[in-house]
Amino acid sequence: LAGALINSAELNVVGYLDDDPRLKGGVMGGLPIYDPSDLPVLAESLGVHNVLLALPSASRQRRNEILEHIRKARVNVRTLPDLTALAQGRIAVSDIRELEIEDLLGREAVAPRQELLDKSMHNKVVMVTGAGGSIGGELCRQILRTGPSSLILLDQNEFALYNIHAELQKLAELYRHENLQIVPILCSVRDQDRMEHVMQNWRPQTLYHAAAYKHVPLVEHNAVEGIKNNVMGTLVAARAANKCGVSNFVLISTDKAVRPTNVMGASKRLAEMVLQALAAESATDGMRTNFSMVRFGNVLGSSGSVVPLFRQQIKEGGPVTLTHPDITRYFMTISEASQLVIQAGAMAEGGDVFLLDMGEPIRIADLARKMVELSGLAVR
Repeated sequence: LAGALINSAELNVVGYLDDDPRLKGGVMGGLPIYDPSDLPVLAESLGVHNVLLALPSASRQRRNEILEHIRKARVNVRTLPDLTALAQGRIAVSDIRELEIEDLLGREAVAPRQELLDKSMHNKVVMVTGAGGSIGGELCRQILRTGPSSLILLDQNEFALYNIHAELQKLAELYRHENLQIVPILCSVRDQDRMEHVMQNWRPQTLYHAAAYKHVPLVEHNAVEGIKNNVMGTLVAARAANKCGVSNFVLISTDKAVRPTNVMGASKRLAEMVLQALAAESATDGMRTNFSMVRFGNVLGSSGSVVPLFRQQIKEGGPVTLTHPDITRYFMTISEASQLVIQAGAMAEGGDVFLLDMGEPIRIADLARKMVELSGLAVR
């Protein structure tokens, strides 16, 4: 990395940090090796602005310990891509990026069980509604890895659909899924005739219903639209799925559906009740679709998350805004949530509500402070 940065006009490397006591005071490639505990002093004496984390194989816990030490030094912490790129020497200044979302989580992500990922995906026709959204898009990426026969992307936002379709086509080439059909469908989940037509045409075996309005304040201001989309859209999609013989229908729900305190949470609880009612009917009427729903909390980096907002506010020099200093939230990463949704869908037996274990809650104020300090700034 230091070699790649020698000719950089943007960055000037002044030394290495390593906590191996045998290396302290040594020199490598003409640059001194320092003890990380000296960083606050070095930052001032050498005018250090950036610390680059070249720790691609370190565990999440180890990375967090190191980040805690670095926080006190008021430097901007950035990270590097994976080990293979480093090993092959294919590193440029453009590869250095913001801290990964996972570094802010403070815990290891929950590893998926591969047999559950494959069960309802491999060589199947899979459909994702709201495919252009942050959760829907990540679901599509995870599904594509397991090798379905066809992947149907449905969204009412043309630009979002175009983006995810283009990205997935590149991914399919990368994974050598030459025969995989990726079909973009521009459609609202509230359009019953169109939904039935799409499902009759493509015959999906598994459907992930991620299409929803989820920004709490926006849905508060547009309550009727929120209920139309989140409740009626779910009803239309579920009825069409049952009529067309979809085997598994999985609703992406939210922990805000538990004793809801806002319109968005209430609309998602109603969507759950729609599926529970249909599942109860199926027990007596012999319906073919297995309905289930998965609830989880805030997803780091999703379009509704505080992380992109805080990043933008920090970039603009503040202020970083909180609704209340003591608010805590449960967090998980987008990929973690998506893998767990797929697994829950594979375990469902009909009418089940799955609640994802999201570890310990995080104080939003602590998350904001951590982001500020790891950007080389201080909270005033």
